[in-house]
Amino acid sequence: MKIGITGASGLIGQKVAALASDRGHEIIGYSRNPDKTIPHTSKVLPITEDTLAETPLDALVHLAGESLLGIWTDIKRKSIWKSRVDLTQSIVKSISGWNPENRPKAFLCASGVGFYGNRDEDTLTESEPVGKGFLASLCEAWEDAAEEATEFGARVVQLRTGVVLSERGGAFPLMRLAFSCFVGGRIGDGTQWMPWIHLDDEASLILHAIENDQVSGPINLSAPTPVTNATLTTTLAKTLHRPALFPAPAPLLRVALGSLADEVFLTSQRAIPRKAQEFGYTFKFTDLATALKHLAS
Repeated sequence: MKIGITGASGLIGQKVAALASDRGHEIIGYSRNPDKTIPHTSKVLPITEDTLAETPLDALVHLAGESLLGIWTDIKRKSIWKSRVDLTQSIVKSISGWNPENRPKAFLCASGVGFYGNRDEDTLTESEPVGKGFLASLCEAWEDAAEEATEFGARVVQLRTGVVLSERGGAFPLMRLAFSCFVGGRIGDGTQWMPWIHLDDEASLILHAIENDQVSGPINLSAPTPVTNATLTTTLAKTLHRPALFPAPAPLLRVALGSLADEVFLTSQRAIPRKAQEFGYTFKFTDLATALKHLAS
């Protein structure tokens, strides 16, 4: 298959490209920095309507988007929205104008468990309704934009990703640094549920969804064993042989980070990957301690 990946230079994009290439697929990378060399891609193109139309694809995986980290000013929120919802709309519009023979048969678009909002102890499968808050509204609009690709016959999959654990980027290196400096600890009271997934499973699940034409709609990209922040903290402390001495109080986080604190660090989302299990995916990492030991080694 010929697979296009936007955000191909990112943590997830590079892993998907490597895995897909190993399975014999050809990878076309799309990046805001097309001069950058991205391993396992046959070529790298900028994300524009013209370049998107240059190469026929069997599948397009859309992972590009501005980081959520930072103070959520009005300008930051607009930038996040534009890089996700508006860009997805532009991509789908571009594809609709292609020769039908060149259009990707599958369109997989990033989303997140932020779709569910803060849900306390609720167990969240893909059938749960959208929650409240900026991230929930963002993910809903993002998924709706991707769904428009069904109008020209594409199979659409929305990738509701949890906390991706990798030694090369994301949350784990920051947590490891904090604990290594003896300043690690839980966030808030630690009771909030955190759906996590190892990068190996994240990429494998995405490729599984590309190759399996029975998969469509939203899928939770998270391990089948979500944990609370307190459990994550104590497990990581044991893995790194460091104490967890310094909790981050919720009021302090709200002062420092504003609404980002409530919607990213303090929110509770007990998401489980029901669809992934139903379509036969076997997770490599289902136990948090095993996953963390693998990353720490």
